Amino acid sequence: EVQLVESGGGLVQPGGSLRLSCATSGFTFSGYAMSWVRQAPEKGLEWISVINNDHSTNYADSVKGRFTISRDNAKNTLYLQMNSLKPEDTAVYYCARGIPSYDYWGQGTQVTVSS
Repeated sequence: EVQLVESGGGLVQPGGSLRLSCATSGFTFSGYAMSWVRQAPEKGLEWISVINNDHSTNYADSVKGRFTISRDNAKNTLYLQMNSLKPEDTAVYYCARGIPSYDYWGQGTQVTVSS
């Protein structure tokens, strides 16, 4: 059974940092591109980053230069380091398998950026 479990969300002040993790199981993690997607309150889904199985990365303009995606294939875990957080980064963050379509998702972790 494929499972993706996010963690690391929380409440942070503007300008702060958080590191999200996505622990995976049930598939050969190293063989897949993995993405982070978020959904802000009353807004649609927004793709924010992908890391391919060759470790190449890509970012949405909204997070470029502030967020860093990485993966540890030995631990079957995906990460998202988020720096210089802004109130508009407030959202539920999901990890998902694949790009541009996603066949498995985690349950999401809430990130709230507020003073």
